[in-house]
Amino acid sequence: MKKNILVLYYTQTGQLEDIVKNIARPFEDKKDEYHVTYYNIKMKKDFPFPWPNDIFFNTFPESYLQIPSEILPPPDEVLNTKYDLIIFGYQVWYLTPSIPIISFLKSGYAEKILKDTPVVTVSGTRNMWMLSQEKLKVYLKDLQAKLIGNIALVDRHDNYTSVLTVIRWMIGGQKEKSGLLPAAGVSDEEINGAVKYGKIIESHFKNNDFEGLQPDLVKNGAIEIRAFLVRVEKVGNKIFTIWSNLIIKKKEKRPLLIKFFKVYLMAAIWIISPIVLVLHLLTTPIFWLKRKKQREYLQGINLK
Repeated sequence: MKKNILVLYYTQTGQLEDIVKNIARPFEDKKDEYHVTYYNIKMKKDFPFPWPNDIFFNTFPESYLQIPSEILPPPDEVLNTKYDLIIFGYQVWYLTPSIPIISFLKSGYAEKILKDTPVVTVSGTRNMWMLSQEKLKVYLKDLQAKLIGNIALVDRHDNYTSVLTVIRWMIGGQKEKSGLLPAAGVSDEEINGAVKYGKIIESHFKNNDFEGLQPDLVKNGAIEIRAFLVRVEKVGNKIFTIWSNLIIKKKEKRPLLIKFFKVYLMAAIWIISPIVLVLHLLTTPIFWLKRKKQREYLQGINLK
């Protein structure tokens, strides 16, 4: 009997779809052993792409506070099939899994699809995904899914270059390189190369060796941890908590507060972030062992 594989994801730009389809290719190549189903989460009212400037920043509070919107029901095939493995692709909005992903996880459909099922999470992000993955782990645990692996593909350019290219892409719609700026997002080489992770997953799945899957993925480059960015994420989460709650509570002042938040965010990226980097470098000898343990934890799939 064929094993049922579900590839579950949400995409605006198509980047994540390309990644998860490449990861699923080794299963597709063995049609006598596997039946692969693709489920692209659909919103009742979808988000625009490219993003108008005002909508992009106005999405922040609901995104960070994980306030869901309504999704369209999954296809009957997805709801009525018991899957043997789920490849779960997601992206990060404002240091949190995107609203479409949160909306699916908080819908009545998620538990039926995910419960008691092995799940490999796959993210395609600018570079800060680590604490978003921690949030996703909590959802998967509450839904009684079995997290067996994680792959995080990122933009490999420096933090400041990737800020410029992702804004050009999200708001201007231009992914391709221009002038001194490289192409935005995960490189084509890594997207096309993601098939190697599918081969690793398929091999472990076939041998029922979930215990060794994540170490094998990490050994083959599926996870890169930049300790500096972990620190930036931790600081960012604290500040975002204050801003998002303030904007939600002060409804009558929301447009003005969103404008202030935009100014703050740009200042945090270009002024505060370099200060955090300097402090990080100065304290590296002191916290080397702590950061080593942190890196090992974030490369794994366990939840503290």
